[in-house]
Order: sequence, then structure tokens, then C-alpha cells
Amino acid sequence: MQEANSVNKDQLPESISSEVIFLLKQLIAIPSFSKQEEGTASLIEKFFLDKGMNPERKENNVWIKNKYFSENKPTILLNSHHDTVKPNSGYTLDPFDPIVKDGKIYGLGSNDAGASLVALLGTFLYYYDNQDLSCNFIYAATAEEEISGTNGIELILPDLGKIDFAIVGEPTQMHLAIAEKGLLVVDCTAHGKSGHAARNEGENAIYKAMQDIEWFRTFQFPKVSAALGPVKMTVTMIHSGTQHNVVPDKCDFTVDIRCTDAYTHEEVLDIIKQNIQSDIKPRSMRLKPSSISIEHPFVKAGIKIGRNTYGSPTSSDQALMPFTSVKIGPGDSARSHTADEFVFINEIEEGIQIYIQILDQILLS
Repeated sequence: MQEANSVNKDQLPESISSEVIFLLKQLIAIPSFSKQEEGTASLIEKFFLDKGMNPERKENNVWIKNKYFSENKPTILLNSHHDTVKPNSGYTLDPFDPIVKDGKIYGLGSNDAGASLVALLGTFLYYYDNQDLSCNFIYAATAEEEISGTNGIELILPDLGKIDFAIVGEPTQMHLAIAEKGLLVVDCTAHGKSGHAARNEGENAIYKAMQDIEWFRTFQFPKVSAALGPVKMTVTMIHSGTQHNVVPDKCDFTVDIRCTDAYTHEEVLDIIKQNIQSDIKPRSMRLKPSSISIEHPFVKAGIKIGRNTYGSPTSSDQALMPFTSVKIGPGDSARSHTADEFVFINEIEEGIQIYIQILDQILLS
């Protein structure tokens, strides 16, 4: 991906970027594993209250509307998450110590997705009390994204009201992820008939499962997404048998399916059912693929200032949004969930500037 075009720093008050970068350091210092985000939610809520603003909160989700919000205008949602995964064993630094060194902020969640969280916050503050906008803004800092939990963005969608478009903050190097794969996890069970392994009896469920597993390994869906490529299916777990001398009558296995906008989840399931003999049960149908037209005003505005477009193989809260959205944020996805995670300070500053430069093209009447 190419480097960002230079953006006029004079258009962004320095106090905004300094303020939100300081907030990121505070957030890093508070553990916020998925389902345990009380501390960071309270910090974000306090951030707004200290400014005399009126945030709303449900569980560990915090959101706020711009000062001159009008029901007569379309609404843009600025959303990112403040939960993190747990630090892996490769850390050499304290994951909760926001060390600043060589222009980087180190710490768990700094890149995924703290940088996006605070860059979108800076963008929201920039527009907060502007009376001349053609759109409303809602800023939402949400929970449980890392586990696709039900008490995250999905919980507050009814409270947000009608959303016309969403910007989802994840590390994309400020390029435009215009499509995102969905996730469908399927549990399969092959059935046989038990018998003694020493005699020619029974029907081995493992052998039946192997036939289906080979289908999952080799099948190619006919339709290929222009942005996301083919649907990808991977068998990731298998379990069968009770003891060495008994032919197993059941074999369970799990398939991880990365869906594209070429098929609905229901269509993928129908194709699978037509081709395997095992019973199948989807764990969830919630995490849908998403895409946005290359002709959408936000995408066109981003391309105009030199941003690239691409299809993202990773999932985000976009999968739970029933409205048009795009994924874009500072940082690099390759750093997510890695030891000694970091983000460059200038990535955050530039991220705010690019958000504003794109939005200015479509917002100001």
C-alpha cells in the first residue's frame, strides 16, 4: 500500500491530537480484555463528562452525539472498540505500560484498535460543535469486538437510531477496506456404527468424516468475489473414539468458513448440505460479509486524496452492522495481536487529518 498523501496540519488543532494521544496512553494502562472493559469504558465516559458533554452508556459501550444533532439529517457512525485480546507470552515489555520510544507508543491495544479509537475521537471533537454540517455524527466506543460478543456494538444498535453510514476504525494504514469477509463456523458430525476393531464389523465414522473433510479441502465455490476472492473453508478441529479397540460410531469436526459477498451464509450452508453426508450445525449466522460500492461518496473522496482500496480478510464489528460501512484506521493490521504491540504517534495524527480531509469533501454544505 502506498504512503499517505501529506495533509495540511493547520486544519487540525494541535490540542485535539495531543489530548486523544494522552487518552490512548491512559487506556493502555487499564486492562480491558473482552468482557472486562469496565475500566476503559469509565475512562472514556469521564473524558466526555469532563468536557461538559453528555455521553450515554450501556454495559461497557459509550456513545455520544454531536452538539447540533438533527433528526432531519443523515447520521454517520464513528465506531471502534476498546477491548483487547490477552497479551501473548512473547511480550518483553509490560503490556500495560504505555512506553513512548522512537516515535512509537507501545502497549496492548495501542495498534488494535486504540489508535483508531482515539483518531476517530479526535475527528468527532473536530466536528462536534460545527453547526454547518450536512450530516450528524455519533461516536461509539464499544466492547467485545475481539470475541464478536453480544454485549458490544450489537447491544446498542437500537439505542443509536437510524444510521446511514459507518466508519469502522481498525488498523488499515488509513487505506479503505471496501469489503470484509464474514465468518461462518460449522460443527459437523459423521455417524457410523460401533463394533469391535478386531472383527470386520461396524461402520467407522472417522472414515465417513474423512470423505467429507476431503470435500471441504478440495471444493471451490463457483462465484468469486471481485474484492475478497474465493470463499475459504478450513477444517480446524476433529474428535472421535472412546478407546483403541472400538470402531467409533461418531466423529465430530469443525469447519472455519470465511465467506464473501458472493454468497449469503444460507447459500453456503445449502451447498455444503448438498455435498456431504455428515450432519451440520452452524454455531452462528451473525457475522456477515460486508462491502461498499466503489462509487460511494466516502470511497470516492478517499480515492481522490490517494487512498487505496482493498478487500480485508479479517473480520470486525462491520459484520454486525445492518447498514453501509467502510473500515479505515491508523496502524498496521500486521501488528495486531503481536508481542510488544505499538503504533507510531504520527500515524494517529495523520489518521485524524485523513479522516477530516475525506469527510470535508462530503460534509460541509
